Amino acid sequence: MLDNQPRGTICIEDIEIGMTRQLRKTVTDRDIELFAEVSTDRNPVHLDEGYAQDTIFGGRIAHGMLTAGLISAVIGEQLPGHGTVYLGQSLKFMAPVRPGDTVEAVVKVTAIDHARRRVTLETHCAVGNTVVLKGEALVLAPSRKFD
Repeated sequence: MLDNQPRGTICIEDIEIGMTRQLRKTVTDRDIELFAEVSTDRNPVHLDEGYAQDTIFGGRIAHGMLTAGLISAVIGEQLPGHGTVYLGQSLKFMAPVRPGDTVEAVVKVTAIDHARRRVTLETHCAVGNTVVLKGEALVLAPSRKFD
């Protein structure tokens, strides 16, 4: 029954081309520090302002995969949501995300293979009008037929 699905789940039977979902998150210094700890990526461009000032970025930036993780959050919590299995993701990093930036992560359904329960999603993240990341995800969507 659809009523018993976890909040935010959209089953393959209800997904339509063009559906979109998004979230907004302001990236904090703490987010960057925690991501560095969990990932073990302690590149000083993320953690050391003095070092980062002398790079092409002119200051500290968030890890690209931290930004990509926001796409994962939209897919895992909203579209399709709980029960979704990630099969693949392409990413192209377009611009840096800096501490204090508010990132909007958006996913949009571009193709559906009902027989195989596969959904293709256009993915992107933006800070204001600047696209900072774009790509495409392929996921296995939950189905009411397999409850």
